[in-house]
Amino acid sequence: MAAAPVASPFPAPPSPSSFLSTSTRLRHSRALPRPPAASPRELPQQQRAAVAASNTGERRRRREVEQAEAEAEEFEKQRKEEVNRKIASRKALSIILRREATKAVLDKRVPGKGTRRLLPRTVLESLHERIAALRWESALKVFELMRDQVWYRPYVGIYIKLITMLGKCKQPEKAHELFQAMLDEGCAPNLESYTALVSAYSRSVRFGRAFSLLDQMKATPGCRPDVQTYSILIKSCLHAYDFDKVKGLLEDMANAGIRPNTVTYNTLIDAHGKAGRYAEMESTLLEMLSENCKPDVWTMNSTLRAFGSSGQIETMESCYEKFQASGISPNIKTYNILLDSYGKAKMYEKMGAVMEYMQKYYYSWTIVTYNVVIDAFGRAGDLEQMEYIFRLMKSDRIKPNCVTLCSLIRAYGRADQVKKIETVLRIVENSDTALDIVFFNCLVDAYGRVGCLAEMWDVLNMMKLERIRPDKVTCTTMIKWFLVKGIDDHRVQYLRDLKDGRSTDNK
Repeated sequence: MAAAPVASPFPAPPSPSSFLSTSTRLRHSRALPRPPAASPRELPQQQRAAVAASNTGERRRRREVEQAEAEAEEFEKQRKEEVNRKIASRKALSIILRREATKAVLDKRVPGKGTRRLLPRTVLESLHERIAALRWESALKVFELMRDQVWYRPYVGIYIKLITMLGKCKQPEKAHELFQAMLDEGCAPNLESYTALVSAYSRSVRFGRAFSLLDQMKATPGCRPDVQTYSILIKSCLHAYDFDKVKGLLEDMANAGIRPNTVTYNTLIDAHGKAGRYAEMESTLLEMLSENCKPDVWTMNSTLRAFGSSGQIETMESCYEKFQASGISPNIKTYNILLDSYGKAKMYEKMGAVMEYMQKYYYSWTIVTYNVVIDAFGRAGDLEQMEYIFRLMKSDRIKPNCVTLCSLIRAYGRADQVKKIETVLRIVENSDTALDIVFFNCLVDAYGRVGCLAEMWDVLNMMKLERIRPDKVTCTTMIKWFLVKGIDDHRVQYLRDLKDGRSTDNK
């Protein structure tokens, strides 16, 4: 009997045929193409839902990534802006501190350590502010401080502005000193600088020196006087009512071949009208037209003011129509002149028509408009309308000036309203309105008119506090009301002495 075979502990190796069949199957399976994927329509419902969910999740993740990138970019942008803002704030703070330090030096006006390196912009701004405010003493001190700076360079434009300011402040000698300093610093004189100096002397009625400079200009190359130089001289002579000098200047212009311009003619027309020389005013206007010099709104306003202030209302209205027909459009000053003329002529219906026209075409009232209307109602004795216009003026945030206050006091004085006068004085106390001699003269007349002589006498103390000296009108008005009440005591004698210049004490 044959023995049974013994089992081997190792697994039997695969046969070559089985190995070959397996390898062949694998190779064939790799070589065969995969069956195409079924379209979503062919997939079952659950598979289609899974694909849609997968696509939605992919889009959501993409949006989240884009949103995160945008937020990161915005954060970085805000961070850079914050850094730049801090840098700018530090620079601005540094500039502010330097400006404050410069202004402190300018206010003290005492040169000291570091005053030669002040901030240029602040020094120039301070200088121009003082020039615009006509604070000539302070402006000259700032200019001297500016000349000590390391960055200073002589500039003729600044000298011209300073000389012009000194001319307006009636300081011709100071203006001449600046002109000489300009020459010493190497700045060549030009037409503008000479004209500014001529204006400074002519404004102070120093015509001898002004005409001497005019001759000097004619002999200086590049500085020959032009129409502006002559117009300034003509205007100053007209203010002094020296028409003979004006005639000579016009002849000098003709000999030099210089034709008057619109400004020159307007100055002549305005001066002739204010002086009541209506024939000369009309001839000047005709000459202006014959020289093909086109009139403007200033020409119209000067003509209307001349006829309106003299009560020639019909002539004024005729001129108004002719100027409009020539294509000249009126402005707010034109309507103010019409209102003032109609108000003084007590033609209140026409005055109301002008006011309605201004309201219809949206002309904004100025302080001159309010003053004209307030004065007109005050002259008419219509205190209710006057006070209404005054309240409207304050509601429009227009600050009353001395003209407004004088109209109110004058109207209350005529109406014997003492308490209303005291109300106006309280308004003055609570405001910073700069008072002048005209205001106090109106106050003196109002108190005298209502019989309050003690209050009228106390006005002298008010004037002393405001550093305003009484003039002849003040003394004459007080003397008149004392004598009307039958009083001729030491106060009247004092006022007579003050009027004649025998007393200088303002008691």
